[in-house]
Amino acid sequence: MQEEYSALKQFTITKNDSGQRLNKFLEKAVPLLPGGLMHKYIRLKRIKINGKRTDFSYRLQEGDLLQLYINDEFFEKQKTDERTAYLTAKPNISVVYEDEHILLVNKPAGLVVHADDNGTSDTLIARIQAYLYQYGRWNPKQEASFTPSLCNRIDRGTSGIVIAAKTAEALRVMNQKIRDREIHKSYLCVTCGHVRPKEGRIQNYILRHENEHRVTVHDRPVSGGRTAVTQYRVIKETPELSLVECDLITGRTHQLRAQFAHMGKPLLGDSKYGKNEMNRKYHRKSQALCSHKLRFDFTTDAGALSYLNGKTFTVPRVEFMSLFDEAGRA
Repeated sequence: MQEEYSALKQFTITKNDSGQRLNKFLEKAVPLLPGGLMHKYIRLKRIKINGKRTDFSYRLQEGDLLQLYINDEFFEKQKTDERTAYLTAKPNISVVYEDEHILLVNKPAGLVVHADDNGTSDTLIARIQAYLYQYGRWNPKQEASFTPSLCNRIDRGTSGIVIAAKTAEALRVMNQKIRDREIHKSYLCVTCGHVRPKEGRIQNYILRHENEHRVTVHDRPVSGGRTAVTQYRVIKETPELSLVECDLITGRTHQLRAQFAHMGKPLLGDSKYGKNEMNRKYHRKSQALCSHKLRFDFTTDAGALSYLNGKTFTVPRVEFMSLFDEAGRA
């Protein structure tokens, strides 16, 4: 006897959902549907495009009608998780720049970008989605698979600029530009002690220790280690501290925190790699590290985001300058 299944369920493909392979779209739009059954239903024509047989690798086009004849159980409501956290989140974000494609936000120290192992619901992405939703810039009911997403991330204790994509095209372009190092980030940090020479290049190897949530730095290649390169210059000094601007040539986990600690000049406030006595003295509970400048330097086609090429965005460094001035008077 033929298996019974529900009446027709269908999606009209929007601009944000177009360009994806069918199987990738279904993984997000119908997450309860196992991959094996998805392929089986495509073969049995229980999943069609515009009323016709399709293939899992078909690239969706805007206006396509995706028709699904599959069991109701695969459309049961999902448990509340990070995908719906925006419904209860507050839109508390500091906007650096916004247009129809991207949103640049100044993340405060202490806020996680995504839900962590502790299950916190107050995350940067939830606040961003709440902001876009509550101010009418994003309507999840009109999107089958796309949600505004972060293109880069920084540690909980680090402050500064984070890029969010408001459209699927922006997410694809930004991910490619970050991967190809066509987006340059500069950081400000405060180190314990004086960095010498005052301007230079740090190059060594960083090895991640996943179970310990930390890294180690090595001066010679090690198995599993990845090259880490940083350009830096000292901007200001006090008897105990240095204010340093850094350009990341590579973007390894905890790169700046670990490299300066390896030099014997850890970041002020860093509880993982730093000096507890200095952190207590200056009442600093998170690392003095801020992603304060972002520059778009596209060398390949950026499509609809070409207008960003050559633009630079910064956030005020008042917090660190204030901290530094106080340190100078200490």
